[in-house]
Amino acid sequence: MAADLSVIVGQLQMGGDPDMLIDEYDAVDEKPEVAEIHPNDSPEEQELEPLADDFDTMRARFLPQLPDLETADEAISTWNIENYRSLQQKERGPTFECGGHPWRILLFPFGNNVDFASFYLEQGREEGDTEDKPPEGWSACVQFTLVLWNKNDPSMFIYHTASHRFNAEESDWGFTRFAEIRKLFAPQWEGKGRPMVEDGAVNVTAYVRTYKDPTGVLWHNFINYNSKKETGMSLYFTNAFRKAVYQIPTERETDRAKSAWALQRLFYLLQTNEEAVSTQELTLSFGWETRHIFEQQDVQELSRKLMERMEESMKGTEAENALAKMFVGKMKTYISCINVDYESSRIEDFWDIQLNVTGNKNLDDSFKDYIQVETMDGENKYFAEGFGLQDAKKGVIFESFPQVLHLQLKRFEYDFNRDAMMKVNDHYEFPEIFDASPYLSETADKSEPYIYSLHSVLVHSGDLTAGHYYAFLRPTAQGHFYKFDDDRVTRATMKEAMEENFGGDYGNKANGVSVRNPYTRTLSTKRSMSAYMLVYIRKSRMSSILHEVTESDTPAHIAKQLKEERAALERRRKERDEQHLYLTLGVVTEANFRAHQGFDLTSWDADNNTASKPQIHRVLKTSTVAELVKTVAESQQVSPEHLRLWVMVNRQNKTIRPDQPLEDPNMTIEAAYVKYGSRDKSFRLWAEQATTFEDGKPVWPDIQSNNKNDPPILVFLKYFDAEAQTLMGVGHIYIKKQSKVADISPLILQIMGWTLGSAALNNGLTNGTPSPPTISLYEEIKNSMIEPMKPKATLQQAEIQDGDVVCFQKQLSEKQVSTIAQTGGYTDAREFYDYLLNRKQVTFSPRYLTDSDKEVFKLDLSRKMSYEQFSAKVGEHLKVDPTHIRFSTVNATTGKAKAVVRRNASQNLNQILSPSFGTYGNSNQRDDALYYEILDMSLSELDTKKTLKVTFVTEGLSKEETFDILAPKVGTVKDLIAGLQKKAHFGDETAQHIRVYEIYNGRVNREYKDETPLTQITEYSTLIGEVVPEEERNAEESDRAISCFHYDREPNKTHGIPFKFIVKPGELFKDTKQRLSNRIGLKGKQFEKIRFAIIQRSIYAKPTYLKDDEVLADVARLPDDLLGLDHVNRSKGLSGKGDSIFIR
Repeated sequence: MAADLSVIVGQLQMGGDPDMLIDEYDAVDEKPEVAEIHPNDSPEEQELEPLADDFDTMRARFLPQLPDLETADEAISTWNIENYRSLQQKERGPTFECGGHPWRILLFPFGNNVDFASFYLEQGREEGDTEDKPPEGWSACVQFTLVLWNKNDPSMFIYHTASHRFNAEESDWGFTRFAEIRKLFAPQWEGKGRPMVEDGAVNVTAYVRTYKDPTGVLWHNFINYNSKKETGMSLYFTNAFRKAVYQIPTERETDRAKSAWALQRLFYLLQTNEEAVSTQELTLSFGWETRHIFEQQDVQELSRKLMERMEESMKGTEAENALAKMFVGKMKTYISCINVDYESSRIEDFWDIQLNVTGNKNLDDSFKDYIQVETMDGENKYFAEGFGLQDAKKGVIFESFPQVLHLQLKRFEYDFNRDAMMKVNDHYEFPEIFDASPYLSETADKSEPYIYSLHSVLVHSGDLTAGHYYAFLRPTAQGHFYKFDDDRVTRATMKEAMEENFGGDYGNKANGVSVRNPYTRTLSTKRSMSAYMLVYIRKSRMSSILHEVTESDTPAHIAKQLKEERAALERRRKERDEQHLYLTLGVVTEANFRAHQGFDLTSWDADNNTASKPQIHRVLKTSTVAELVKTVAESQQVSPEHLRLWVMVNRQNKTIRPDQPLEDPNMTIEAAYVKYGSRDKSFRLWAEQATTFEDGKPVWPDIQSNNKNDPPILVFLKYFDAEAQTLMGVGHIYIKKQSKVADISPLILQIMGWTLGSAALNNGLTNGTPSPPTISLYEEIKNSMIEPMKPKATLQQAEIQDGDVVCFQKQLSEKQVSTIAQTGGYTDAREFYDYLLNRKQVTFSPRYLTDSDKEVFKLDLSRKMSYEQFSAKVGEHLKVDPTHIRFSTVNATTGKAKAVVRRNASQNLNQILSPSFGTYGNSNQRDDALYYEILDMSLSELDTKKTLKVTFVTEGLSKEETFDILAPKVGTVKDLIAGLQKKAHFGDETAQHIRVYEIYNGRVNREYKDETPLTQITEYSTLIGEVVPEEERNAEESDRAISCFHYDREPNKTHGIPFKFIVKPGELFKDTKQRLSNRIGLKGKQFEKIRFAIIQRSIYAKPTYLKDDEVLADVARLPDDLLGLDHVNRSKGLSGKGDSIFIR
């Protein structure tokens, strides 16, 4: 049962010689799929052909009235052509009128780029005549026949027939290959003894019939068709629902996956847009992904899901209960005793009604079938409390119907003979006006008539496996129906909306002619299209349901959001159009460097909200370096004079460093990019901020110094703070190339404020005077190569160049080293660099959804950490003993837990997250996430236990829930039951009657006693737990148990949960079935569809089906006999019944 989402939305709301070419509107477009050509080459027809000058007979014969269409006007016009060989390349015949429009024949006597005479019918207004031009939007639906005939012998003729929608763009239509020219002038025309064109003369007669076009789309090619413009209104309907949805407060909604917010936006777009609207936001709010577009969705499930979410969103608002008032009715299920005054009944709400099509001719028959009364007598008497067994009547009756009534016609049913779901294409009628009052109870309030008017019809065309969904909807009480077919909306006739969707045989196809289904490509005499869901609106409430929704009813914030989104979309479109004029470049600032913790000057992939993220500027290629400097300076709130831009280059060691400044302020950005841009087409710059000034003006070190042997070098400094466990940039310096490495230290002390007398000194006291700390220096060559620097070596000897990074740290005392190490910190810059190199951000999530109080968090960890180290970090974050935390890997596809992580001293975090082989396997596993669970016991104690899956069944066997039970490895089944009791929450008395059994291949394999050791049960066993039925607990000595299982047609195709059942001697099987119904929790039609058979335990045994008058105890005598329940496996799923639910 599936539907197109658009319907739900609608229900809820809504070449040769160039000189021979025809120019301008005379251009002819031949479309074989539109024009039906009937050449007079049938021998049978030639015997009865009339004469061409018998115009009425010719029209009746060769221009038959098209069925289901109403004629507007007819006309016949004959053009007597003389001197055929003297005609121009293009000639037009006399004008005649039909349907209020002028017409004429257009002739290409020597062919329109073909060796055939070309004849067309065209509208007869003169070109360029502004006073006689066709009215705007003009069109005419015309069926016409052109007959070319010999004026001396009217039995000689050739004709062609076509139907076409004429309009301003397609003002002529006809036949380019009407008749071969050489044959027209041949001495004999088809053995008649004379030519068709005789003495240069020939006649051509036009038979024209215009048809009324009530829908406006008869023979429409839908090119440039605008559904909204052509139909003249926003075609989405149930306005009361739309208004109620608008009343839901979503101004502060942060989760854009909420259905209410998505539906408000969809309705507003439908209300204001001129084009088709996407429903992607709404379908995403249902949790549907792109792949679900290609899967069939259930219309009831879709409708109910939408209603439930809207109801939830409406709670506490002025729209609360609005949906129930519109869509909910009440029905009563009752059992009423015939001979005593006793009735058991239950009144329930319903949102829609499912009606049987099979066996019913129309809607009234289906309702009568729905409320038919079943008599309970004889063996099937009803036990009435206080009265004992009584004859009774059982049935359903309606207490009220909703204002908007949804009726689902059960067009898809299971065929037992074919063992498959099949579509029911039977003829089934439904009325335009429906009176529901006969199906109400006698006590129902009938003060207001329950007369309903048809509002919409959902149609399925195709069969179970392939097809298409579309709908007919009526926006106003007395208006027309409109057909919704994907993004195309057209006006429809009442016949198209109703009669053509009754199903059954094609009415106008004689002799059982089959028609090909366009979706399944199969032939059938039955219509493939039929009504699938009907929506009726109570006539007395029509005005309130379909009342107008105005602009003031729409949420202001939705309009504002959409306006902003349109503006942003327009900006992006403009940016794309002007992209070739701009260049995008990245700029690293001093602030980015100081905020960056990691390798190089910054991370180009950093999140946008981090301070280390470089600035991205989109600038005109024709702008200058000076203009770019001004832009960057404004973003940094400094004077442009205080900034200098350096070109950054990609080095062989995979770093990106400044190389040389852009000295020419007048150079264009495009010229700079061409000259300095990198191979990867990126253009990166560093913005140097001046630190030295003279007379208020910045002084830039001259890196192009005359002293080429000792130029100043640009060096960046990073500080590793062991106590804070940070590695941050602190700035840059210039130092001569021949300077010693040790000469960098005083500059660092000055920058850090660690000079003598500074309050920042914290490295101890010497003679009462603070002494500056001892500094260790390292060169950051690349992320995996951090080398200590030799103080006595020159910078040239150390191979330091512009843009290199020097890292420094204070030398620590033994006490400081011990304190930092105890907290798991790093005391050496090289170790911290190694941590950064192996740093991995891991997401930790609670394994079970029930742990809603547990947080999802992320930690930066080292890939080299052992299990004990990273579990300690997690325990520290959670404030939990790490020995009580168990981790599981995550399946990358399903997001579910994949495998439990075992403690292994030789395994590190990287091996756990990205294993190449071993316990966890690297197939489809996330490398950045783990599940965690906080246990009631330590992992050591957990090692003494085993996890067993137990499916606990209740309410017969109709309800089941699976639990993971943790039980002692050396325990017994009694311990397993105790664990199940905690999970399933049942009492001690119930626990005494619990049994556990194992199933294999869908059959009972073994029943376990309470004292059975758990060592005999593997973790892969399929275990079932149930309360032993009272009937079995109270069984008599003559009773015995039989194992039962479910299968689908063949005993080896098992499904469901097998069970034990008590067999009573002498009991007829019709009585046994009643007990079976109670045992498995199935009743009514579902149970009646089950066939029962005796089957031996061998999987190759054939079933022996039981009859009601047999005795099960007599038939099932062997110990290995099993009772099989043969019925459809409802859990195996069905393929889609048509095309996907998709609206554009």
